[in-house]
Amino acid sequence: MSDSNTTDFTNPSTFILLGIPGLEMAHVWISIPFCAIYAIAILGNFTILFIVKIEPSLHGPMYYFLCMLAVTDLALSTSTVPKMLSIFWLNSREIDFNACLTQLYFIHCFSAMESGILVAMALDRYVAICHPLRHSTILTNTAVAKVGLAGVLRSSIIVLGAPITELTSSPIPTILRAIFSLPTKDAWVKTFWTCSSHLFATLAFYIPALFFILTHRFAQNVPLHFHVLMANMYLLVPPMLNPIIYGLKTKEIRNRLLWLFPHKGPKVFSWLSGTKTNLHAELSGDMVLSPLS
Repeated sequence: MSDSNTTDFTNPSTFILLGIPGLEMAHVWISIPFCAIYAIAILGNFTILFIVKIEPSLHGPMYYFLCMLAVTDLALSTSTVPKMLSIFWLNSREIDFNACLTQLYFIHCFSAMESGILVAMALDRYVAICHPLRHSTILTNTAVAKVGLAGVLRSSIIVLGAPITELTSSPIPTILRAIFSLPTKDAWVKTFWTCSSHLFATLAFYIPALFFILTHRFAQNVPLHFHVLMANMYLLVPPMLNPIIYGLKTKEIRNRLLWLFPHKGPKVFSWLSGTKTNLHAELSGDMVLSPLS
């Protein structure tokens, strides 16, 4: 092997991306659902950010964390989909070596950041359940900012120097222990409904991640295109589902959506505003949990 070939092999200037190996003829059709998922993620997360910004009642810890999650979801999906669509639509397969490393860094950085924000949101729910009267004094704006900054630094440092995926322990057990420690079943139901959005969002993040990891570990005989599709779904499904989960579940966000779409909104969301509103405590920093204290 010549010196030039050796140099090119050990220090490549560009990579050639294959897209989805084995399904090259279907790239255009495959791009349609991926483009739709990306569009929903962009629209949904920007809507969450806009509503929280214009609605003063949402200026609280839970919604600040929700905004952090929305920004992270926007960055995570944007770090993957544009290049993917350029391969599908423009056959743009080349990527510079440094650009490839940068993309890998941001993919894993924002994945780790999302897991950290989910843990922070679990902390917010834990304080709201166990210390409802002290919630606003414990999770002040300064405390929320420090937690958010810690999440950014943590995820940045974790993947610094090597693009690896680092997932924290799921925050679900913390929330469930707090719920089942309450004295009555009625309190369990009220509190579980309060935390249901966060539980669903956590499952939407960890279940695809777990399935992706197990597939790579135990399913070596699975076609390569299946692995590639699963990897992309793991990165794109949570950013699409999170704004839907929180938008449908949170009363204040629903009300603002009704205000934005006054003619069509009531027909779409009326089923969410049934007679059980008082039972279903909403996700907010100042929610009423006095029956549980």
